[in-house]
Amino acid sequence: MGIFDFFKKKDKEHHYDVTNLQITDLQKKFLIDYDLKTWEVKDVFEYDWGKNNFSMEYQLECEDDTIYLHIEKDDDLELTISKKIRISSIEEKNVKEHILNTNEPPKILHYKGIEFYLEEEATGYYRNIDNPRENSQEFISWDYYDKKEKYILNVEQWGEREFDASFGKVIKEFEFSNIIPAI
Repeated sequence: MGIFDFFKKKDKEHHYDVTNLQITDLQKKFLIDYDLKTWEVKDVFEYDWGKNNFSMEYQLECEDDTIYLHIEKDDDLELTISKKIRISSIEEKNVKEHILNTNEPPKILHYKGIEFYLEEEATGYYRNIDNPRENSQEFISWDYYDKKEKYILNVEQWGEREFDASFGKVIKEFEFSNIIPAI
């Protein structure tokens, strides 16, 4: 180390062990294998549910697809993979209008012939981790699961009248492999 090297700006410290990377260590530009494809982490989002309860969502892309990995640490690690869908593709028509008119979500929804039951309603704040906390957006989220809790259907309300939906499945950490950090 030369005398002037002491004054050089140090690289950011990593908060993970490169010899033992876990799914919870994912960061932007990491690579990860899932479902026989290699995916790149394109964006990372944080959900603030209040009372010091946070979860993370990772936008994963491969050459021909985009999926979202949602990770929540409760008593156990809860993982879901989902894709955005049109709210109009939910078999019950007028889900948006039902929520706006009654201030209540439907208790049961159907998608792709699967029956989903409302399990959780939560209000939170969402942000891209590249943006300051001041740019968080408030939203309401409703999670629906099938009887076997294999599939998940999520409906979100943003502001007064904007709604999003996603469909996915519950997965286990072992379904991922070869986590490679960004270079």
